[in-house]
Amino acid sequence: MWRTYDRLRAIEEALFDQWNLTAQQYNVLRLLEAKHPEPMPTLQLSARLISRAPDITRMLDKLEEQGWLQRARSTEDRRAVMVALTTKGRSQLKEMASKVKAMHVAQLGHLTVEQMRDLLALLEAARAPHEPEGSDWKTESD
Repeated sequence: MWRTYDRLRAIEEALFDQWNLTAQQYNVLRLLEAKHPEPMPTLQLSARLISRAPDITRMLDKLEEQGWLQRARSTEDRRAVMVALTTKGRSQLKEMASKVKAMHVAQLGHLTVEQMRDLLALLEAARAPHEPEGSDWKTESD
């Protein structure tokens, strides 16, 4: 399992290094794109990430420095920080889209549709007992 993770991660690192991004930072941008034009609270964003982000503030700092997102305090709850994708961030994602798709094909495009369904089912079954209650990653069959 670790060897497979390493080989697939190497492909994504090679791609995202072109933009001085990590896969996790790309995931932040992708999640914000799904909510655009609405902002997302930082805590909700953190909970939806594929992998845990112990220092989401620092990760958001880097993306904000690039001009790809903006943050503002919530008007309803001053403790909450709202995060939104900027026009520059949306443009960046559009620029990256075809290369990201090609990366996914390079990673798993050699598998048949049936093999990918089987792989997905096995991965969901493997992590199911380890997902916290209420996790967005729990499947309906859990």
